[in-house]
Amino acid sequence: MSYIDHPTATWIHPSTGENLNHGALMAQMAQQRVVLLGETHDCYDIHRWQLHVAAGLRAHRADIAMGFEMFPRQVQSVLDEWIEGHLDEAAFLRQVNWDKVWGFAPDLYLPLFHFCRAFRVPMYALNCRRTLVTEVGKLGWDAIEEEDRDGLTPSKPATLEYRQYLANLVGDAQRQGNVGTSPEDLISDRFLRAQQTWDRAFACNIARVVTQPDAPLMIGIIGRGHLEYGHGTPFQLRDLNVDKVSVLLPSDAAQVKLAQQAGIGDALFRLADKHTEHQQSEG
Repeated sequence: MSYIDHPTATWIHPSTGENLNHGALMAQMAQQRVVLLGETHDCYDIHRWQLHVAAGLRAHRADIAMGFEMFPRQVQSVLDEWIEGHLDEAAFLRQVNWDKVWGFAPDLYLPLFHFCRAFRVPMYALNCRRTLVTEVGKLGWDAIEEEDRDGLTPSKPATLEYRQYLANLVGDAQRQGNVGTSPEDLISDRFLRAQQTWDRAFACNIARVVTQPDAPLMIGIIGRGHLEYGHGTPFQLRDLNVDKVSVLLPSDAAQVKLAQQAGIGDALFRLADKHTEHQQSEG
């Protein structure tokens, strides 16, 4: 298997290993309709990287918006109030029910929220109500009344490759003891339906913005498991006829296996090595 070095603070193309110029990449991404920035939710370094990329895109065009997995649609009015400066941090976090709905440390995300507020970048809630995910997982989409679907349309059925990806991602704990070679043996239908409800929610709520006249560039802040290898949300966006979608991902690997990373996204950025003090502070 072919390995290439991936130096700190550089972008590479994950399929070819080509080194990508930061300025040229930002200029290219600024021409897209959607740029999805994958994350691991509890990593401070990744959220700093997302902020830097958003600022880079903002330097190329003023009409950007940011969509966040962390917020369900019912709190959209709170996001609007935050951008307009009507809420302080405490009130904002309380009114979006942060501790219950998301639960990760708010300090991870507050720099992104303050960036949006400082530059009047519209913030959009990309998620659906949590109970819908549970209901679809348990009962299936057709069992949900139309008025309870939170404005979503049904997901395009998953590919076998997506089932395999999810099986590899979550490991044996979610396979419920299944063995065999059928699609259901890779990952349970219940788990897949729940995952695809999130995928579709993010896609529908992005499409709702970018299909409007004079739409901004949408920057999506979404867990990388919903983005990698063209599965998940990019797959659902294609079904919704949203083109010009790119996925940028962070990496902490000093070397990249090209055969393994090919197609994972449009570009990979190597994060700086963590200092010992930083590792300790994060537990």
